[in-house]
Amino acid sequence: MKKKILYLAVVLSLASGVSHAAENETPADSAKKTTASSVPNNWAYKPVQQVSAPEVKQKAWVNTPIDAFILAKLEEKNLKPSPAADRGTYIRRATLDAWGLLPTPEEVAAFEKDKSPDAYEKLVDRLLASPHFGERQARRWLDLARYADSAGFQNDQTRSNNWRYRDYVIAAFNNDKPFDQFIKEQIAGDELWPDSLEAKIATGYLAGYPDNYNSRDLVQRKYQIETDMTDLVGESLLGSTIGCARCHNHKIDKVSQKEYFQLQAFFANVIVNEKAPLPKGSELPVDVEYTKQQAAYQAATKEIRAKQKAILDTVREKGRKYHNERYLTDSRDAIFKPEKDWTPLDKWVNYRTNAVASERDIVAYLKLSAENKNGVEYDPANEPRWAEYEKLTKELKKFDNLRPIKGSNTFTAVGELGTVAPETRIRFTGIHEKPLEAVEPGLPALWAGANTKLDIKPTANSTGRRTALANWIASGDNPLTARVYVNRVWAQYFEKGIAANPGDLGRAGPKPTHPELLDYLAGNFVKQGWSTKKLEREILLSSVYRQASAEREDVIKADPLNDLLAVYPRKRLEAEEIRDALLYASGKLDPVIGGPAVFPQMPSNLIAGDNTFTGNPLWEVSKDPNDFNRRSIYTFVRRSLPYPLTASFDPADPSHPHHRRDVTTTPLQALTLFNSDIVVGWSQALAGRIISEAGSDEDAQLTRLYQILFSRKPDSNEKAALKSFLKNETKVIQAKTWTDKFEVAVPTGLKETAHLDPFKAAAFVDLVHTVANSNDFAYRF
Repeated sequence: MKKKILYLAVVLSLASGVSHAAENETPADSAKKTTASSVPNNWAYKPVQQVSAPEVKQKAWVNTPIDAFILAKLEEKNLKPSPAADRGTYIRRATLDAWGLLPTPEEVAAFEKDKSPDAYEKLVDRLLASPHFGERQARRWLDLARYADSAGFQNDQTRSNNWRYRDYVIAAFNNDKPFDQFIKEQIAGDELWPDSLEAKIATGYLAGYPDNYNSRDLVQRKYQIETDMTDLVGESLLGSTIGCARCHNHKIDKVSQKEYFQLQAFFANVIVNEKAPLPKGSELPVDVEYTKQQAAYQAATKEIRAKQKAILDTVREKGRKYHNERYLTDSRDAIFKPEKDWTPLDKWVNYRTNAVASERDIVAYLKLSAENKNGVEYDPANEPRWAEYEKLTKELKKFDNLRPIKGSNTFTAVGELGTVAPETRIRFTGIHEKPLEAVEPGLPALWAGANTKLDIKPTANSTGRRTALANWIASGDNPLTARVYVNRVWAQYFEKGIAANPGDLGRAGPKPTHPELLDYLAGNFVKQGWSTKKLEREILLSSVYRQASAEREDVIKADPLNDLLAVYPRKRLEAEEIRDALLYASGKLDPVIGGPAVFPQMPSNLIAGDNTFTGNPLWEVSKDPNDFNRRSIYTFVRRSLPYPLTASFDPADPSHPHHRRDVTTTPLQALTLFNSDIVVGWSQALAGRIISEAGSDEDAQLTRLYQILFSRKPDSNEKAALKSFLKNETKVIQAKTWTDKFEVAVPTGLKETAHLDPFKAAAFVDLVHTVANSNDFAYRF
């Protein structure tokens, strides 16, 4: 029987965890005890087999072919599947998994009352048709794409238009874009669909690498960017730890250093344009408003900016030369070389130099030449110029309130610098200063067998290398791509993949517990047009997904890691789910889809500070209060400053592809929810919502609270505990608040408050807040 855990007076409720033998199991542990010992080490590189569902004894339990594969393994162990979860548990589970949100009490009641034979099908189809589906699925993909709204490194500059890639991903899942096309657009959209803005924005997948705009070694930076792209594609699409082979031959998967750099060569000519202008007519309303505000700001500051430019023009040539001379030798050689003598590598270096150059470089030189009297750059004529420039800067700052807050008139996309790529060389132990022999684009033999050379056809403006790579990855004959993706989707719904480590399907990774099921899902996925929605629909409607999660002694004894899935695996909600579910329950969630990233409130005791490079605030709280209530996927992702409210709950690390959310259990998690002013505010709003919907009857209020948070009613023991807490907490508040300054947290959002007892109302807020800190809320069962 499922333990109903409710720590009404214990702050550290989340730290207690949930008792289940499979909780916090590591991939290494799973590998040791896997039931698939007969699976060969190179299973992932063999062609996907066309398999049929096995024969089983308990045929009535089979709702989709998935169930037959699961049941066959259970019957081998003389285990029976668990009974179906009650409908309230199922709809909460499915809604959280598909949307990342809670179902409403009305949705739960409608599902429970629906006696039609296709009740489950109607529910699942509704979940898949909602735009919330795309938001939830996109979050999982953005983990892999190491998505962030800033560049990282010490300056961590804002990437003001990265949200367009995020919105592309959301729309792709909502529109059920075929996954093979999804791959092609992200790797080579600019080559395959050169006239499509959507396809160009899709290449933001490659462009999302952490970047140091102030890097002094541009040849090294090029190498680092190509390495990031190579590892990204290998890990996120092919489930391979290919990066190990950069420094040495892969010691487990047979990939040589040479093969790694042959793969890297596909990206040798790639450049990123973070300021590509939006085509006329493609602007969104937020972009139109941005342009309008930008024009107003520029008109108001025209005279000041013109004076600043005139000052900078007096030192511009010297300042630019000084800045360029700060690059290392091999970069300087390319920068100061006549353009007619440029090699393909020189073209890349000069493109990068211009891409990261800014007026700040000239301002820095002006300041240096005016203040550093002992330096060779010192020019006494620049002292009054710098003084005047500083004065103008202070004047300009007075107009900051006119600057556009949201939107942009640009997008980020990758491209190439012609049809000839810079050469790619093997690097001794991966060190870029130690180049060895040159290599051409090719695939590791482990992946491609004898067909390691692809048919590369240059386009008018690029090498065509990425097109060839994208077509190979997105081929239905590729043994890895479909397997990797369906395994990730399975992990989303069942806590871990059929192969437990979704980021490593190689020889070192755990073998699949149900290899035939994995091949069935992969083959069917391709056969059904690479449709994510069809794949997830079959999973959601399976009997294995419907099972109850109550512990069973026979299962713990026979299958301690629950690899065979005789019990549905419980799972803690992810960081964004916890915040979004609380926001949703409070009635405050703003359902707007897409748009620029937002900056919700920070804790009052946290000072984010300013960017040392630009001088702009690292976290400038949005002026529009509606932004505070947007879903977490729209919260600005700054690499150097994770959002504190979700940081304790193991969010993705955007510095690299994030394959699987960790599940840690720490006191900080409970303390974050219990002490956060923001969460207290949501608890006040939820308390107000409950009183508005349930009226003044205490039993009705407690029932409504459980229906909103847990999709069920409290049992008699829970209700007694709730009432006892409410009674005692009312007395505590009465004793502590009768001072000269009477302050309590009371329900908000109520139209009529005259009839409320303020002590009991404040106690009810505390009750709501505490219940929202329980494991019954933080887990889906």
